[in-house]
Amino acid sequence: MAKHIFVTGGVVSSLGKGITAASLGHLMKARGYKVTMQKMDPYLNVDPGTMSPFQHGEVFVTEDGHEGDLDLGHYERFIDENLSRESNFTQGSIYQSLIARERHGDFLGGTVQVIPHVTEAIKERIRRAAEQSGADIVISEIGGTIGDIEGQPFIEAARQFKKEHEGDVLFVHVTLVPYIAAAHEVKTKPTQHSVKELQSMGVTPDFIVCRSDHEVDAKTREKIALFCDVEPDEVLACEDAPSIYEVPLNLYEQGFDSKVCQHLGLEARPIHLEPLQEFLARSKSLAKQVDIAVVGKYTSLPDAYLSVMEALEHAGVANDAKVDIHLIDGEELTESNVGDVLGSMDGILVPGGFGERAFEGKILAARYARENKVPYLGICLGLQVAVCEFARNVLGLAGATSGEFASEATGDDVNEEAARVIDLMPSQYDVDDKGGTMRLGAYPCKVVPGTHAHEAYGDDLIYERHRHRYEVNNAYRDALQQAGMIISGVSPDEQLVEMIELADHPWFVASQAHPEFKSRPTRPHPLFRDFIAAALA
Repeated sequence: MAKHIFVTGGVVSSLGKGITAASLGHLMKARGYKVTMQKMDPYLNVDPGTMSPFQHGEVFVTEDGHEGDLDLGHYERFIDENLSRESNFTQGSIYQSLIARERHGDFLGGTVQVIPHVTEAIKERIRRAAEQSGADIVISEIGGTIGDIEGQPFIEAARQFKKEHEGDVLFVHVTLVPYIAAAHEVKTKPTQHSVKELQSMGVTPDFIVCRSDHEVDAKTREKIALFCDVEPDEVLACEDAPSIYEVPLNLYEQGFDSKVCQHLGLEARPIHLEPLQEFLARSKSLAKQVDIAVVGKYTSLPDAYLSVMEALEHAGVANDAKVDIHLIDGEELTESNVGDVLGSMDGILVPGGFGERAFEGKILAARYARENKVPYLGICLGLQVAVCEFARNVLGLAGATSGEFASEATGDDVNEEAARVIDLMPSQYDVDDKGGTMRLGAYPCKVVPGTHAHEAYGDDLIYERHRHRYEVNNAYRDALQQAGMIISGVSPDEQLVEMIELADHPWFVASQAHPEFKSRPTRPHPLFRDFIAAALA
């Protein structure tokens, strides 16, 4: 049977449970074990796909098309494994499946309750993650904070799971040790209360990870151990680090992974941390610097573009450059200020998004990049923005737009000024049911030789992850190409435009997919790598 590690959080949210879980996953994989990871979210949404990025950060998409929590991105980047829809589920999805079964009569008229039905459904998802991945170790993060009423079924399910699999399960509790400036010391009481709350639910953590912005010294850790029924060496300090990629090494220096092996009866195999160590060493001695504008609509919450920002960092290290990211609200860009705002930028990136807000500002950003020969990377909506801008200002279709925003615009007449150059594709989708039209997950793309895209990928066929429902309207493809737009990537049946470039530009590339999801610290994504290289040039 696989070994299972449950990671919980206490005192406040956003402590870094996901980074802690991912760091442990990195260490266990570095010891030669097959690791998979899972995020359990207690909220009642079925998935984060319809949630505002302002509420929940970015929506991460897996290879098999699951719209998941952003922590899945941390997991994939740290353990360098593609996760699946089994790696993320919510309380909403559990209730949805149980209610559907109850309506179907599966419970034969019995009363459906939180215990045993909800907890059994949660345990089934935990077991399924292990079985379908074939992993030696499954690390499952329970979202939220101990004491949240919605999280109680998950803690209870995990408690039962440990009881049923003695010796194969352990708990890691991540908690806050705040520094009180007036007292000039860190305080352990919040951690004590958090652990007592967890113990009241029948769970005593095997390890406590102390998050703080100040040093958590040996004396403090001994005090926490005494009050929380663990050994002093089972209390780990996890102070703020300059880079999240230092966290695995900080925990390794405290013997976290070897102690986990001991608890679970696993051999402490030799560990190989050289790739991460090399990445960190390079990241601390970067010789160059580059300024990148990310023009979006959710810029007040950087987590909305988390994978994009991580991919830029990975690409920067690969190019020996520190990437200074400037988050720019597309709503604030105007004809009069676009030059002032973007004039000092070495590269412009327009990320994905939904809705019309900030669309015109993104159009201005794409035009500025095109006319001023500034390297441009468009992602998903960023491709659609580039096509609309080109159609307006090169083809002369003044009102060119997307069918997502202007249903009254015309569809297929290239002589019309108000043209839907981006639209639902009738041959591919049922346009009357927008809820079922999303392209989600990995799709193949044929890359055209002799293009920047082909130079980046070095391959004729690649796979990228998608999350969108609108495509380049094929009625305008010939006109766009004749005017100087290069279609550098298409679907295998050549019906869908996957990537575009500009013929008279040093580096202007846009992808209908989301390449940021596949970038890794030690394997930067080719498009991001070459984008940063072009920006440096």
